Amino acid sequence: MIFETIFLQQSSGSGGLMSMLPFLAMIVVLYFFMIRPQVRKQKKEKQFQAEIKRGSRVITSSGIHGKIVDLNEKDATVTIETGAGKIKFERAAISMELSKKYLTSES
Repeated sequence: MIFETIFLQQSSGSGGLMSMLPFLAMIVVLYFFMIRPQVRKQKKEKQFQAEIKRGSRVITSSGIHGKIVDLNEKDATVTIETGAGKIKFERAAISMELSKKYLTSES
């Protein structure tokens, strides 16, 4: 009787590990399908923001379209010329560049 109790206690320990397996699998799936692509996207965005230059046509994260007329490296801002005039933005607010392909497909 004592041996049966000890045997049952030992076998329940491996069952706990097996019950954690689906949870660990979910974490791995979340990492590869959600976290990793987001980190890649953020790296690409930072690289793009660091490489922008005067004269580029861009879209801000708030949806404003314009052309970069001035870059200020000191305080990391850019001045964008829009139809309404010139507006100063943080460099991080630049979302994407308007490519010639995008501009020609609109017309």
